[in-house]
Amino acid sequence: MRIVIVEDAVLLREGLVRLLEDAGHTVAAALPDAGALMATLVTADADLLILDVRLPPSFTDEGIRAALAVRAANPQMAILVLSQYVEERYATDLITANSAGLGYLLKDRVADVNDFLESATAVADGATVLDPEVVAQLLSRRRRDSRLESLTDRERDVLALMAQGKSNSAIASALFISEGSVEKHISALFTKLDLETSASDNRRVLAVLTHLGADSGA
Repeated sequence: MRIVIVEDAVLLREGLVRLLEDAGHTVAAALPDAGALMATLVTADADLLILDVRLPPSFTDEGIRAALAVRAANPQMAILVLSQYVEERYATDLITANSAGLGYLLKDRVADVNDFLESATAVADGATVLDPEVVAQLLSRRRRDSRLESLTDRERDVLALMAQGKSNSAIASALFISEGSVEKHISALFTKLDLETSASDNRRVLAVLTHLGADSGA
């Protein structure tokens, strides 16, 4: 696949280029900031955009705001946010704006190269891959919602694993419970959150995050 990278740290940027090209992908552009991103995407014919949240000049939220702008201009562009931070306000906006081809991974929690490459490919193919810590922080922001407070610890565990794109069987294996129990937990959490069930794990977790983001006011 063809990839555009936006990362200000030169060693990480070049490392990502080498890693992705060694895996057989083409890095169409590797940028230090988002200034030329929109123009680059017009000519790069990219399948995936990988970018950091905090970029020059202010190193606050330029990257994730750029991701929102890209999604607004091209809703089909697959985006993988790779950052040290969970930018909660814009992360909610980004996640709830479009359900397909989106990832948000925390740099310090990427422990395996193959897992990262698989996540990048999955996002490019239209999947949703969210670090469970990202989900946990977004959930934590909205615990004032009585419906969310009604979730059990096990239901929260199930939701976090769904956010990673796990199938029901994979969730069952991770939590050492049966698939039937996973289905019951999913049904229960959707009932508590007043959400309709769906056949897609990704669509289900995005529906939950959409619900949580609706009252954020952020």
